[in-house]
Amino acid sequence: MIDKHPPMIASHSPLIGVAGWKNSGKTTLVTRLVAECTGRGLDVATVKHAHHAFQIDDGETDSARHRRAGAQQVAVVSSSRWAIVRELTARLEPSLEEIIGRLEPCDLIIVEGYKRAPLAKIEVRRATSQSREALCDSDPHVIAIAADHAVQRSGQHSGLPVFDLDAITAIADFILARSRAR
Repeated sequence: MIDKHPPMIASHSPLIGVAGWKNSGKTTLVTRLVAECTGRGLDVATVKHAHHAFQIDDGETDSARHRRAGAQQVAVVSSSRWAIVRELTARLEPSLEEIIGRLEPCDLIIVEGYKRAPLAKIEVRRATSQSREALCDSDPHVIAIAADHAVQRSGQHSGLPVFDLDAITAIADFILARSRAR
């Protein structure tokens, strides 16, 4: 028998995804979960998937000038943070698993986006989002739903927990209890 679902992404730290359609509230939920978990003393890392060419060193910063001059990797280091910008040019986008493998061990990794990735995830729904299509209908990795409206549950997903989108403490408790059981 062939398993039609890819194996879950391996990680050195507990991992949870937050996925949903455009304007569903993913970033708001992630930032609120990060604040809740770090407020509890946890070391949290995040991974955000962008669907466009993003800039982290815009304008006339020295690092932006280095990159525009052709540097394929630019490291920016200060006493309060450091970053490495890697131009992909003809290379493929790294996989989520590759990016997670580059993070230092921590108490929790929250992944925003990557809605089709094989990782346990919370589906975010907002009444005003781009689509009302339920991700859980086609994704067996959805383990809970967070919504700002009533959610109709039926069929194979009728047992999924549903949280109010503003129930940050309850959502964090659910994630952390699940990560401890891992």
